[in-house]
Amino acid sequence: QVQLVESGGGVVQAGGSLRLSCAASGSIFSRNVMGWYRQAPGKMRELVATKGSDSKHYGGSVKGRFSISRDKAQSTVALQMKSLKPEDTAVYYCYTFTGGYGYWGQGTQVAVSS
Repeated sequence: QVQLVESGGGVVQAGGSLRLSCAASGSIFSRNVMGWYRQAPGKMRELVATKGSDSKHYGGSVKGRFSISRDKAQSTVALQMKSLKPEDTAVYYCYTFTGGYGYWGQGTQVAVSS
């Protein structure tokens, strides 16, 4: 069983920065991909960023502005968000896939005001 707990959401003005963090408990290993997805009102959930043991992948709309990282223990994944835009407003979900199952966090709200 894996649990993911996000933190760091909030309200920020356009152009500002936020850092999200996700702490994982359970069987998480460096080979397991961890990442972030987001869902805005009325829209489908979309990829923000993922990180495996040797790779990073970013959604097209956040490339160059967001950066994903994991701690050495591989149990925490962070998302540094810069140059935020109103269209980044969404609930951000932490995600991992391990042991044949996908797990989601409860989500953290990010609101960017213009």
